[in-house]
Amino acid sequence: MTDHLIPATDPAAAPEENRRQVLYWRLLAGLFDPVEQAALETASLAVVEDLDLPAGLLDPRTSIDSLVQRHPGLAAEFEGLMAPEADAADRDRAAEVRRAALFSKVLLNTFATGSGAVTAGQLSRWQADAGWLERAMGCKPGDLRAGRAGGAGASPFGSGAGSGSPDLSTLIPTIGPELADIEADLVKRMRLREVLADSKLASRLTPSMSLIEQLLRDKGNLDGTALANAKKLIRRFVDEVAEVLRTQVEKASVGELDRSVPPKRVFRNLDLKRTIEKNLVNWSPEDERLYVDRLYYRQTARKTTPQRLIVVVDQSGSMVDSMVNCTILASIFAGLPKVDVHLVAYDTRALDLTPWVHDPFETLLRTDLGGGTDGTVAMALAQPKIAEPRNTVVVWISDFYEWSSEQLFEQIAAVHRSGVKFIPVGSVTSSGRGSVNPWFRERFRDQGTPVISGHIGKLVHELKTFLT
Repeated sequence: MTDHLIPATDPAAAPEENRRQVLYWRLLAGLFDPVEQAALETASLAVVEDLDLPAGLLDPRTSIDSLVQRHPGLAAEFEGLMAPEADAADRDRAAEVRRAALFSKVLLNTFATGSGAVTAGQLSRWQADAGWLERAMGCKPGDLRAGRAGGAGASPFGSGAGSGSPDLSTLIPTIGPELADIEADLVKRMRLREVLADSKLASRLTPSMSLIEQLLRDKGNLDGTALANAKKLIRRFVDEVAEVLRTQVEKASVGELDRSVPPKRVFRNLDLKRTIEKNLVNWSPEDERLYVDRLYYRQTARKTTPQRLIVVVDQSGSMVDSMVNCTILASIFAGLPKVDVHLVAYDTRALDLTPWVHDPFETLLRTDLGGGTDGTVAMALAQPKIAEPRNTVVVWISDFYEWSSEQLFEQIAAVHRSGVKFIPVGSVTSSGRGSVNPWFRERFRDQGTPVISGHIGKLVHELKTFLT
């Protein structure tokens, strides 16, 4: 395969373009063929050594963290490695070969995960390597897997021949879900119960949506140390996601100022500029003093009305990501003043989780993921909670693959006609993935309540607009 690319006598003397191609041939072989190609390995080692790069760059057992620890100068080269650069066309060919070597390391460590059982250490190492891929693409570690980065899709191989190393920054929307899928596969291949029973091994786990899903599914089979460690991981994940979602809620638009409410006469509300302007008539040239006979304060009260938010979440197996996100989101809105939040989870049975809505950790421990989907049982719980229709919003999160589709839609349509703000949500996931029953999607659109699908920011905006 490589004979026409690099002369066997002296690989280091080959043209830079051929040396770069050798590294990419090795990358493709490593991704799609588990059998090591001796000729490619030998040629690649010669290229890497000629670039004065460590041989560990070609060793799939060496993590990027280990490389950076031994060779700190590489950290800056990995950062933003795959992001587009204004001077990309001006880079010399030797720099492109070096970039290709680093690029190959990041992709192979992230995407060539092999098969068989996975240990806690291997999962932890993969998560760290995936973090380096996210850094290389200009994102913060964890952002791609959590769906907090996006962009327009395009070809991963640049604009054409000679464009240099591939620019994967344009594939963020595609790579994020793929990373989540790989992580989920690694978690499934791990003997999780054995790991959780060992506190030292459990401490090496980094909580992620895939791991939390497995913990929630298996929590009924855990006890003692394993259950305690599982709860710690769930709590850590809930707190991390809550912090992100709380920031999104705070950044979303808020209600307009209510000028009918007198401003609070406290120092932090003092409008110093207006106070000076209004009292300039009291300036005394003789005393060179400004006498203030009235203080002016800023309006801070905003127009709000008591609102009832009813969140109905499908807890069947396909909706676990939405279940976790929306349980946490409901708890955040429950903390807002004058918002009365109710939470209902369902599969073929419905469960009123309202008593625990302020604590998403406790709420998630009470869920029972899996089973079929019958939204009519959830409607039977949710409908009696609608006391003032025009003052109520119902958020229904599901893929709407129902057993009683027509009956459920008739119930939803009746709720909508009563004046309730009804928001159907197809998915509130970290990846933005999720299919919605086309039958429901079309009818929701005709009803004037189109399905929201995608990242949680869309739902945050809709709720803030209605509730404030």
